[in-house]
Amino acid sequence: MSKISVDIIIPVLNEEHSLPRCIATLDEHLTSSFANDWNWNITIADNGSQDATPEVGRQLSSQYPNVRLTRLEQRGRGRALKKAWLESSADVRCFMDVDLSTRLESLGPLVEAIAKEGYGVAIGSRLLPQSRVEGRTLKREIVSRAYNALIRLMFPRKTFRDAQCGFKAVSREVADNVVPHVENPGWFFDTELLLLSLRAGYRIKEIPVHWIDDPDTRVRIVSTASEDIKGLLRVRFSPADVKRN
Repeated sequence: MSKISVDIIIPVLNEEHSLPRCIATLDEHLTSSFANDWNWNITIADNGSQDATPEVGRQLSSQYPNVRLTRLEQRGRGRALKKAWLESSADVRCFMDVDLSTRLESLGPLVEAIAKEGYGVAIGSRLLPQSRVEGRTLKREIVSRAYNALIRLMFPRKTFRDAQCGFKAVSREVADNVVPHVENPGWFFDTELLLLSLRAGYRIKEIPVHWIDDPDTRVRIVSTASEDIKGLLRVRFSPADVKRN
């Protein structure tokens, strides 16, 4: 049986210190766990970093044969993911946060949901009973649950619990048919991707994760919440025409 191809995107903004540890850890895990099953690559997707992140990314792409760097001058996590996923030719296209808050033991099930079980999208979920979450503040927990409750209210047929976990994968078909229609360049990218995928008829599988909060997170709760609410209203009342092939 031929190997599946897997591309893992790491979106980064001013992460010169975190990036080397992330790539070293991820490269070691992929080499030791999936060398016989996957043809894998790691893509560092820089979006407008003003520190040494681009230089560090170039050094890492020279040091590790399966690592490449792509860069946008404009900021936007969603913008970087969209560019990297559309440039990729992999069967399964993933992304995870540079802090590796989601433990890597969930990566195998995430990819297998796409490659072996036929799901269009697979996502890590911190809200499943089997998941283990450490170090999350009460404020972030309340905001996250309230946001996901709002999604259920506005989109009653939604079939996922945790829209925001930075640990997701899509099939080649979803990358081709859905990702081009995702408009948001920032943090709402995840939610819009999921809602448009469901609208197009793709199945989503949630994977339980072991997740450890990063106290140095760059997410700003108030501005992100405002962006998310505006995005939900846009998707709800101005739906994109997304269709499966």
